[in-house]
Amino acid sequence: MTDDLPELRASDADRERVAEVLRDALAEGRLDMTEFEERLDATYQARTYGELTPITRDLPGAGVSAPAVDMVKRPVGSGSWPDRIVGGEGSSRWGVAVMGGFQRRGHWTMPRRFNSFAFWGGGELDLRDANFADREVVVNCVAIMGGMNVVVPPGVEVVVRGIGIMGGFDHSQEGVLGDPGAPRVIIQGFAFWGGVGVTRKLSKTERERLKEERRQEKLHRRESRHELHGSDD
Repeated sequence: MTDDLPELRASDADRERVAEVLRDALAEGRLDMTEFEERLDATYQARTYGELTPITRDLPGAGVSAPAVDMVKRPVGSGSWPDRIVGGEGSSRWGVAVMGGFQRRGHWTMPRRFNSFAFWGGGELDLRDANFADREVVVNCVAIMGGMNVVVPPGVEVVVRGIGIMGGFDHSQEGVLGDPGAPRVIIQGFAFWGGVGVTRKLSKTERERLKEERRQEKLHRRESRHELHGSDD
């Protein structure tokens, strides 16, 4: 099924699923250690489904589970996307930075509309661990000789509709396909001698989880190499 959409960007979870298939193939004797390490390196370097699919295409035989890349991507953070769209009014609806700053981060509820104003100052709106009052939310930004940064997790669709005069709005995160059921974040407003940026990041919890998985993977590789060399002796 990934052959039909080879240009889609793969997630860290997709790469981990392929790595798990490679580990199983090594344990079953389908791959030797050299092949395993080459394919594992290619897995972690892959950026699209088209690059991931060939890595495991020749591995499964009759009665063996196929190493398919899951096209239904899973959200990161706490809970599934439907669980994180909670309704209500939101826990904070304004952010003001006048020759100073403000920050909204951690576990909070993003309202249907969040208004922010920055004058000679800056603000950050971090949605990685947030719940959402609705499936579609709006961040309204006014930045005058100041700036705003909106941090979104992977899987969230971003739409930017801002106007900049001697300033600008960051459109780099537009066009990324959203996860099924994930919210849409619309960023709009006005920037004069200022800017509104958009950053897509994993949450700290998810980064630590992936770091630990990769640490375990390296440990497993060292143990497998040691066992293989021991058997040669």
